[in-house]
Amino acid sequence: MTITDTQRTAQQTPRTDWVRICALADLETERGRAALLGDTQIALFLLPGGRVHAVSNLDPYSGAHVISRGIVGTRQDAPTVASPMYKQVFDLRTGACLDTQGKEPRTLRVWPVAVSDGQVLVRQEAAT
Repeated sequence: MTITDTQRTAQQTPRTDWVRICALADLETERGRAALLGDTQIALFLLPGGRVHAVSNLDPYSGAHVISRGIVGTRQDAPTVASPMYKQVFDLRTGACLDTQGKEPRTLRVWPVAVSDGQVLVRQEAAT
């Protein structure tokens, strides 16, 4: 996989690296899996259409690393995950909280994901 951007130089934008996380076959449809991206816990979700999403495994409301154990669903056209702790619902595409359960809005961090040759890759910003 080659990623190029001829409009920017390395000094203008952080360097990004695609990191292999697991084989696509390691994921189950609509079941979360926790993984490490460097020192950060992420949660991976494979949806029925074959799309994979990566979000922070850290629940911003409870402070526990449990998002990978959440319940996958949808809100209108948005794929979602509900936290197993306090049941806040997050959009897997943007990380936005769609149902705050009466608390202040918070978000999950989201990472770009690619699948290449049966491998799940997540883009990580690296120090330059």
